[in-house]
Amino acid sequence: MGKHKIIVIGGGYGGLRTVEKLAKTPQNEILLLDKNSYHFTQTEVYDLIANEEDFAQVTVDLFTFCSGFDDNVTFLKQEVNNIDFKNRKVITTVQRFSYDYLVIAVGARTKFVEDVIGLRTHAHGIKSLHRAMYFKQKFEISLFKRVEESGTSCKPINIIVAGGGLSGVEIAAQMASFSKEFYRKNNFICRKLNIVLINANEHVLYGLDKVLVEKTEVRLKELEIRVKNQRKVVEITQNSVRLNSGEVMEMDFMIFTGGIEPNALVQNLTLEKNRAGYIVSNEYLQAEGYSDVFAIGDCTTIFHDGKILAPTADTAEQMADICAKNITNLIASKPLLEHKINSRGILIALGRRYAVAKIFGIYLGGYFAYIIKKSVEKIYEKKLEIRSRRGCKKIFSS
Repeated sequence: MGKHKIIVIGGGYGGLRTVEKLAKTPQNEILLLDKNSYHFTQTEVYDLIANEEDFAQVTVDLFTFCSGFDDNVTFLKQEVNNIDFKNRKVITTVQRFSYDYLVIAVGARTKFVEDVIGLRTHAHGIKSLHRAMYFKQKFEISLFKRVEESGTSCKPINIIVAGGGLSGVEIAAQMASFSKEFYRKNNFICRKLNIVLINANEHVLYGLDKVLVEKTEVRLKELEIRVKNQRKVVEITQNSVRLNSGEVMEMDFMIFTGGIEPNALVQNLTLEKNRAGYIVSNEYLQAEGYSDVFAIGDCTTIFHDGKILAPTADTAEQMADICAKNITNLIASKPLLEHKINSRGILIALGRRYAVAKIFGIYLGGYFAYIIKKSVEKIYEKKLEIRSRRGCKKIFSS
């Protein structure tokens, strides 16, 4: 029996899960391509910024991860420029690769809205690791400067978070919680931190469960985070933000979490896309018009009961399971499975040792919800770590 050449583009949650599932079949020859040499666990970026975890704890080396399988998985650090779907070729900055089956799992990026003056110049996104690390450094330097000012003028740190969705809420809560504990634990005189969350909708976490929204709003108030609902940022300078209401606020730095968009590769592909620019996929997760091409994760949009499913790690992994199964079924000439993906739960980090959650219809809050969230993250990390450690031993023993 011949080998089945399968290319997976993107080393995110969906991409790694697809590799893991398909690698169980020795006849599958899998190539994972990514412009970065690491997998970034974005669900823990908030802990990274607030010093709960370090760089090594939120990344997994893709070379050692792929080496941890049998010899049917290869990783190459190459950026994909385009795809020739007619001739089944993936074109990178270095070379071309042929495929029998292709999985596009490239995720999405922060959408820096063009009509907001100064957004790209003066705001920070946190979808990518290098942006998160840069912001973490700026945040720590600002804290240190205020400590140096203790006993003198000690100006407050003014942080603006634009976007009242899941990312904006979590980052605002984590920074507020960390800062309060930082100053209190070290008995510093200077304890001034102003965090303002700018939200375009009538309440934060628009579209999510009402009970979770209410619990979140109570927690934000406890953390003294000011929430400005039904406001939009229209202009940013080096040290100020202007809202559509006309209000101008001082700021030391701003985090923009106002939305995501398909990355440059998706925008360049000759695939059918929806109005927002995401790849259109069918009920089997195949890209429209191509039975041998699958799109999973944040680069496509899927629905449940007529509603768009939020682009979460949980959703991406469920899509990867269906994708891998359908590729296996295509190879075996078996019927494909329709996806019936739905969120299995939502866990919202709201500062150190605090979270709110809805898991299989049950609401949780406080430290217990936090423990569940951290347990889910650690189990995921442990699986990757075991695979990566195996790959590392394999590389250094050869």
